[in-house]
Amino acid sequence: MKLLQISLLVCASLLATSCQSKVKKNTLSENSENVAVDKEELQEDIKLSPQQLSKYETAYFASGCFWCVEAIFESVKGVKEAVSGYAGGKQKNPTYEEVGYGKTDHAEAVEVYYDPNEISFTELVQVFFGSHDPTQLNRQGPDKGRQYRSIAFYKNDEQKQIIESYIQALTDNKVYDNDPITTEIVPYTIFYKAESYHQDYEKNNPNNSYIKNVSVPRLNRFKENFGDYLKKSAH
Repeated sequence: MKLLQISLLVCASLLATSCQSKVKKNTLSENSENVAVDKEELQEDIKLSPQQLSKYETAYFASGCFWCVEAIFESVKGVKEAVSGYAGGKQKNPTYEEVGYGKTDHAEAVEVYYDPNEISFTELVQVFFGSHDPTQLNRQGPDKGRQYRSIAFYKNDEQKQIIESYIQALTDNKVYDNDPITTEIVPYTIFYKAESYHQDYEKNNPNNSYIKNVSVPRLNRFKENFGDYLKKSAH
């Protein structure tokens, strides 16, 4: 069973989420294919200014190398921007070198700007769990260390309940067999934006060996399983 089908089954079992009311937004109607593309859709790849982004909601996730995670979330409908950075620790103004060498307790994370009228927080949680292996403790693929651990941050009790219920549903449905989910559920406190050269790294460095061998295959696996969640430009 494909991950999207599993996620929809899990989604249906969550009694305390808004998934049911949002599910109609996952796919475009057949009739919409004949309608002119919305102006904002044509500008999906255009970077928005901080002022433009300020009208959207934010969500925070960590699931391995932020180059990979940023690219995945930016391919999703309703996501206006994904920013690479650091979260989950206490040190102020961490650098890539400090985080990468395990000198802080921060994890590589992403800040996701999204339109709740187009995609719900529940659906972002689906994207999060559907795009990495949450059973890998303090690692993701070839990247090892607590800086690559799986974290779902919440900003209020409702979001916390959504994450907890989703993990419970994944466990009850034995999506990962009997392997325990190691994802940390952490209250959001602060996010530090990573250095400028890390932003859009996958897009700007297509010939990088890590990008070709790790990031792109990971993104393509996500696209294969979550095609209905993708922006038109990401297909």
